[in-house]
Amino acid sequence: MPEEELQRGLKNRHVQLIAIGGAIGTGLFLGAGKSIHLAGPSILFAYMITGIMLFLVMRALGELLISNLEYHSFVDFVQDYLGNGPAFVTGWTYWFCWVSIAMADLTAVGLYTQFWFPSVPQWVPGMIALVILLIMNLATVKLFGELEFWFALIKIIAILALIVIGLFMIFKGFSTSSGTASFSNLWQHGGMFPNGMNGFILSFQMVVFAFVGIELVGLTAGETENPKKVIPQAINNIPIRIIIFYLGALFVIMSIYPWDVVDPTGSPFVQVFVAVGIAAAAGIVNFVVLTSAASACNSAVFSTSRMIYSLAREDNAPKSFTKLTKHKVPSNALFFSTVVIFISVVLNYVMPEGVFTLVTSISTVCFLFIWGITLICHLKYKKTRPELAKKNTFKMPLAPVTNYLALAFLAFVVVVLALAEDTRVALFVTPVWFIIVTGIYFFKKSKAQHA
Repeated sequence: MPEEELQRGLKNRHVQLIAIGGAIGTGLFLGAGKSIHLAGPSILFAYMITGIMLFLVMRALGELLISNLEYHSFVDFVQDYLGNGPAFVTGWTYWFCWVSIAMADLTAVGLYTQFWFPSVPQWVPGMIALVILLIMNLATVKLFGELEFWFALIKIIAILALIVIGLFMIFKGFSTSSGTASFSNLWQHGGMFPNGMNGFILSFQMVVFAFVGIELVGLTAGETENPKKVIPQAINNIPIRIIIFYLGALFVIMSIYPWDVVDPTGSPFVQVFVAVGIAAAAGIVNFVVLTSAASACNSAVFSTSRMIYSLAREDNAPKSFTKLTKHKVPSNALFFSTVVIFISVVLNYVMPEGVFTLVTSISTVCFLFIWGITLICHLKYKKTRPELAKKNTFKMPLAPVTNYLALAFLAFVVVVLALAEDTRVALFVTPVWFIIVTGIYFFKKSKAQHA
């Protein structure tokens, strides 16, 4: 029986917005206060450097996907260039990355809902959100794209509103409780590096976490109407988005409020909107972060199911996961991932969410691994298939130098994770995951040999 194929139901606007949604995490809305507190205005350089490096990773990913339109996700090219073992480990690790992000985001949905309904137990909104997302994802891939389109749009409108209102305040010389809004606030409070190199370096952990999910556009390759045109476009627009959304928003926030008065525990977005006299600011921002968390969870439900589908196609997961519905949606893979993500609802019921700092740190380490594997596959592709690489219209600039540069950056982030106490644990826990997955692979292999 011929293998069923996924449907190419994602249009250009879906993929463009999925790329933006993937690049703008809840980290910007809620984590910005903490990262500003840590690094001061130098946080702008941390975002710029991280943005450039991850753009290179994305160019490598894009070139590999365009080189062979039979690749449905990066597990397919890892299989091609590094073999079955690394493909097995990479696929299941990426699945684990997104399951842990979904767990953290469902917890966030519960917390944000309590802003309006304090008496509702934290696990209830998470469970409702997960059921709704499962139903939407089971319908058609187009519906997933549509949902993600509107979720991403809400985030974009919120950031653009902040930038426009902020610039108005700066040019008007608006008076806040901390002085006058002015660009000079960026350098008049201890310079661009007020906490020295130490604060600047430590901020990279938060910054990198804000970019987690940027590679999601690579998973849409098998379901995009015109991948050769749409994927390069989405990837090439990433730098512009980083400049507008991340640098623009943070630049404006630190011009209105000196970095040392930005509340590290709250959202700087709320601070700015309240200053202008928007009474419902906290509610508006809460709505934005709620949809942002739901959006990330939606992406997680989509990507985990597609990853298991890809693994099953290569016999790295049970064959039943390749089963598609009449709408060409991998339903068994969807149900399996959703059941695993549901564990977070149980955890929210049984225990406090202290486990989630650990879960997100672990997923950050796993994402570094995924990005690194992509760069290594790209090096192998250039070396072993120079003819194919020559023909490709979408090339990674200055390869292989840029490959090594980006790999060095990822190694630097691992060192940074080792420096901070709350993320150090993840570096000890994550190897356990890799040992387990590698063990399962070899057990599966020896079983197949003796069968």
